Amino acid sequence: MKERILRMMLPAAALFMTIPALAWAEEAAEAAAPVIDTGDTSFVLISAALVMLMTLPGLALFYGGLSRKKNILSTIMYSFFAMVVISIQWALFGYSLSFAPDVGQIIGNLDWVGLKGVGFAPSDVYGTTIPHMAFMVFQLMFAVITPALISGAFAERMRFPAFLAFLILWSTLVYDPVAHWVWGGGWLGTLGSLDFAGGTVVHILSGVSGLVACLVLGKRKGYGSEPMIPHNLPFVVIGASLLWFGWFGFNAGSALGANGLAASAFVVTHLATAAAALSWVVAEWTHRGKPTILGAATGAVAGLVAITPASGFVDPMPAIIIGLVSGVVCYVAVGVIKAKLGYDDSLDAFGVHGIGGTWGALATGIFANPAVNPAGIGLLYGNPGQITIQIISIAASWAIAGVGTLVILKAIGVVTKLRATDEEQDTGLDITQHGEDAYTDFVSGSPFGDLKLTGAFIQSASSTNQAKV
Repeated sequence: MKERILRMMLPAAALFMTIPALAWAEEAAEAAAPVIDTGDTSFVLISAALVMLMTLPGLALFYGGLSRKKNILSTIMYSFFAMVVISIQWALFGYSLSFAPDVGQIIGNLDWVGLKGVGFAPSDVYGTTIPHMAFMVFQLMFAVITPALISGAFAERMRFPAFLAFLILWSTLVYDPVAHWVWGGGWLGTLGSLDFAGGTVVHILSGVSGLVACLVLGKRKGYGSEPMIPHNLPFVVIGASLLWFGWFGFNAGSALGANGLAASAFVVTHLATAAAALSWVVAEWTHRGKPTILGAATGAVAGLVAITPASGFVDPMPAIIIGLVSGVVCYVAVGVIKAKLGYDDSLDAFGVHGIGGTWGALATGIFANPAVNPAGIGLLYGNPGQITIQIISIAASWAIAGVGTLVILKAIGVVTKLRATDEEQDTGLDITQHGEDAYTDFVSGSPFGDLKLTGAFIQSASSTNQAKV
């Protein structure tokens, strides 16, 4: 009898003993699964908003102030419509081409077309503590600002219909593939290319594409024979300051979490920017005899560009060196080389972004410190091969930007005119392309018609009207 009872109790006891093990296994599985961190999510979403601020109104004001007053609205429209068009392109297929599962290490597949499968759970690849949707919208803002940066090279002479076609084609055929190469599982990332926040993907692509675009479109009417100076320096300074502010989201946000790496990227971004503004002004002061606020603002942007690829890999002191070099190198590109070669890069997209991004990518290969980020080991820390990888990355980015932009512009030119006519340029693109005037100096509904009512004429007109009354 006792043996029979014992046989009945043994299976029950064994089952009872497995309950804690099953509970522990369930807890371990839950711990291993990605869990959304509200702090990281908030940080990435705020960073996405800061990157949006870089384009609107930061870049729009920076470029708008640099242009002549008859072209400010058309210049701002380039940035504004980059936000409009690329946002739709990214949601429809751009994000999928850039970050969806890899096809031959060249491009993403179409699994995420229309943001299908891009939900609120964390991704197992792109930020395991934030919703996949948060990563998508953060990267969207990078995709927006890159073609907007190119517009600085052809400002004041590219027709708006041609610009719209260029936006869509360039983003799809140039930006999306390179974003995949570096960040989406493509061949450059597999090779070991270091680009924390967009030195190659954003700045080299935009700068080199800008150079090709300004060469294809030709010089603005009157270039070299009439002054083409910025019409509103306060706008330039405000725009540059907003770029500096927003760039903290650009670089620190690329850590994809509110963590020590983000703090490091924030600090080195600031130091490199200050150093570049300083070195640009010193170079300008030495070369031209006076320091200018335009030079300080442009130098700051050059520093922001150069530190972008290195921001998640370097210490503060190397960041200062990167900034100091970028200020001088970009000043020489803008203030000396451009004049000697004679190309008309309207707002210096190539001299700042192309040259600054190239230096930054090289500097990353020199100064990357594994103590900051184990993913990056540069020349000074025993890995000379990283320089070779960075050069390959730079060369690939220059090649696709140059060839891709040339082919795209030539194709668009078959369908519609790229360049505004001389008459349209004389009048200004604000009026000829958009039918608007930023600085309205005509009195609407005046009994004198569309006459400028200034100075003595206003007094005379006022006296005449009073006499009639």
